[in-house]
Amino acid sequence: MSMFQPIKPAKQPRIGLYTVGLEAYWSQFPGLRERLLEYNAFIERRMSAWGIVRNYGLADTEGSARRAGEWFNAENVDLVFCHAATYTTSSAVLPVHQINKAPVVFLNLQPAARLNYERSTTGEWLAHCGACPVPEFSNALGRAGIPFRVVNGLLGLDYTPSVSLTDESTHERPEAIRAWKEIEEWVNAAGVTRTMRHSRFGFLGNTYSGMLDMYSDFTMMQAQTGLHVEVLEMCDLDRLLRGVTAEETKAKRDQVYDMFQISGDSPSDPIAKKPTEEQMEWSCKVAVAQEKLVREYDLDALTYYYHGAPGGAYEKLQGGGIVGHSLLTAQGIPCAGEGDLKTAVAMKVCDILGTGGSFSEIVVADYIDGTILLGHDGPFHIAISQGKPILRGMGLYHGKQGTGVSVEAKVRSGSITTLNLTQTAEGRLKWIVSEGMSTEGPIMRIGNTQTPVKFRTHPDEYMARWFAEAPTHHCAMSVGRNASVFEKIAVLMNVDCVTL
Repeated sequence: MSMFQPIKPAKQPRIGLYTVGLEAYWSQFPGLRERLLEYNAFIERRMSAWGIVRNYGLADTEGSARRAGEWFNAENVDLVFCHAATYTTSSAVLPVHQINKAPVVFLNLQPAARLNYERSTTGEWLAHCGACPVPEFSNALGRAGIPFRVVNGLLGLDYTPSVSLTDESTHERPEAIRAWKEIEEWVNAAGVTRTMRHSRFGFLGNTYSGMLDMYSDFTMMQAQTGLHVEVLEMCDLDRLLRGVTAEETKAKRDQVYDMFQISGDSPSDPIAKKPTEEQMEWSCKVAVAQEKLVREYDLDALTYYYHGAPGGAYEKLQGGGIVGHSLLTAQGIPCAGEGDLKTAVAMKVCDILGTGGSFSEIVVADYIDGTILLGHDGPFHIAISQGKPILRGMGLYHGKQGTGVSVEAKVRSGSITTLNLTQTAEGRLKWIVSEGMSTEGPIMRIGNTQTPVKFRTHPDEYMARWFAEAPTHHCAMSVGRNASVFEKIAVLMNVDCVTL
């Protein structure tokens, strides 16, 4: 559906790549240099599926390493892969990363699963000995105080080069599949960090009063993630609301009916009823204004809350926001309630990766099924919904002022990963990551999103471990097993990460 087209697509990462070798080898072993560059070109082609690759080619001396570092600076890369193709001295590697400060990952990708021991020559061996110099690289970067990571495995060619003396078609071997999954995660993680550094997060209204875990230092947030916080007022939204036309409201209403199922009265909860015509019209009009706000201020995400004076115009305005915020979330602009900027960041990370990112908190534990229900009164990410989300009219928002329309939905069954962004006593951001399974268990019909999740341990043990990490009480729920890529994002952002 057209409404799922992102308003602002994520940035493609700019990935640096270079291959290393020893200059002295080229005259001693004819064809070795060209063979290693063929491997280099293969790696570039594979990586290009996920980002913009800036391939320096071969660094084989201290001088070429310095030139590579300057070149990567000029190319403004987010991450550099050093392909350890054969032995070389660490003096052909360290200068690259002293000059260019992007994070570095060494690629120890052996071309063949096994050498042909009977026929191999020294030149043949040198085309396969990429692991040999990696300890030396690690030592040099470690002593220089430069962090690094290593991907080990097979190169994954789907053919054997004509000069090879052994079988190099390894793309179906688990060592190649695993290595390329890691590489893809590193590239995707770099896409998250680049997008964040170019993002504008709207902060509309204020933080729910008294929620001490929600409060965020905007400068600290920019310093550690690169995003800009644009502080917005309710009068900005109200100004745009006044210009909304009947035609725009009708078009938005068509979107809403396409995206949602409109409920009848809840069979159990007297405050959750079929939305009234007035509630639907108002929510759709507010949704038009919300999208105008995002476009006018060039936002990539939004966090919001405003209690307003009882019976006042702004109370009514914020009460109509959940539908529009769910629509925006479906269009790549994650929206987090209660002024929770940290969870808006977590939701944006999930959205950039294409894994959803729905606003959640603990709803209740089910000790019979061994699950914990996670959800909230909105908004919801339609991309990970099990069926059409339901709209219910709310006679009141529990714990908040006002009435309006809320979303009742669950995340589709299967693997899920929660991402919680919290802040330590030292002012540092920290990820808390959990993998589990969304189940087919029942949910309440009260106008809230709810997903029963079975984590790897008993609910009590899981909650004890989570609470011990001093989390915020909200988190983003994504689909799939994403702990590994979340951990890589934390590395690139220099943020602590705990996986439960």
